[in-house]
Amino acid sequence: MLSVIFREYDIRGLYGKELNEKSVKVIGFLLGLKMLERKCKNVSVGYDARYSNEEFFSYLVSGLNKAGIKVYKLGLVPTPLGYFSLYEGLKFDANIMITGSHNPKDYNGFKITIGKESFFGAELKAFGKEVEAHLDEEIPTNESCEEYDILSLYINFMSEQFKHLKGFEYNFAIDCANGASGVVIEPLIKALNLKPKVLFAEPNGQFPNHAPDPTEKENLQAVQELLREDQSLNIAFAFDGDADRMVALSRTHIFCGDELCYLFAKNIPNPRVLGEVKCSKNLFDEVGKFGEIFMGKTGHSNIKKMMKEQNIDLAAEVSGHIFFKHRYFGYDDGIYAFLRTLELIHKGFDLEGMITSLPKLYTSDELKIAVSEEEKFVLVDAFKKAVEKGELEGVKGLCEIDGARIDFGYGWALLRASNTSPYLITRFEATSLEQAKDIQSRVLALFEKIKANLA
Repeated sequence: MLSVIFREYDIRGLYGKELNEKSVKVIGFLLGLKMLERKCKNVSVGYDARYSNEEFFSYLVSGLNKAGIKVYKLGLVPTPLGYFSLYEGLKFDANIMITGSHNPKDYNGFKITIGKESFFGAELKAFGKEVEAHLDEEIPTNESCEEYDILSLYINFMSEQFKHLKGFEYNFAIDCANGASGVVIEPLIKALNLKPKVLFAEPNGQFPNHAPDPTEKENLQAVQELLREDQSLNIAFAFDGDADRMVALSRTHIFCGDELCYLFAKNIPNPRVLGEVKCSKNLFDEVGKFGEIFMGKTGHSNIKKMMKEQNIDLAAEVSGHIFFKHRYFGYDDGIYAFLRTLELIHKGFDLEGMITSLPKLYTSDELKIAVSEEEKFVLVDAFKKAVEKGELEGVKGLCEIDGARIDFGYGWALLRASNTSPYLITRFEATSLEQAKDIQSRVLALFEKIKANLA
């Protein structure tokens, strides 16, 4: 079924299977019609380093041209430059980024913005059914488009925004993971006269050095080894495949997205901050002491929507998506987040010291439970009902914003369905390792019981 590739936030599927010439042309055609319905006169289209991207660009643009919307080609650029094209000079009405993000090399997909709003959720799911119904549409190949140099404009913008960092004498490293970030990082560090050690800057859709997902520890091994070998380096930054996420790390600590969010919030007057349901209790407790903090759903589209509704300055996901409305445009940009981190260091912030001074909490890594697409939401609903019936002892509260976040007072547990993969996501946190393990074992035991009952 083609409908499974139309996910909560974007379209994502396997090259040559769900995503092929026929389906991608129809996606382009119907998106073009939808954009024209919403008074869009044009659309900017970019792509990351995936090996299938130029082929998909041809198919997508053919569909857009059949619809009759003007197409501008951004070329190989990170996803945030696609978003940037909607703000820079107000030239473009819509944007499509062809990207598989952090997924394995054979995956690809589309992130869609119409106006300045993400095209996602129920609307995207309904669009999937439209695509299925039009797969017999004959769409000739037509790659007509106008090239547009968004890269130079982005470099100029960042160079001006961060001119105070020009020539900053600080030793650090960057891992571009052979993703799209390399096309920005090299001219950007030249413009700012910075001298980092850069790994894997050449875009290569085969990802020959490691997968483009910096939240998986095995993908940080190369940059960690560089930190160990070169003692002059103080910190490193790693990007995912399309550079909308960033992970920072020292020799002894990997900064999660919620930790970076806390650090950034400390540098914003009276901040209004949004954290997703996977974020640490420390983020909510500590930011609440000097600003306002909100909890929201996981996912870049959900976060952007809530940022507008609640006038949020800064938002974050644990996975390294950081969204700045303060001094920026309110979307997730890993390269901008890297520069804001460097700015904190330039100002004298002791990043690691500030994190270690927070109350000590023991947090599990994100644990994934493989389930089918059909059963994942059913299982989460059944789990929530079991908690509400008192089948877990010691529960102080249940947050159902996105799955089930269960508060035990001394810690919390999360069980939610991934919106992008056939998994359930769990996370556990408590004031001691023993308590965290106890919460984890009790929650997973209840889950297994529910799963067995539904089998």
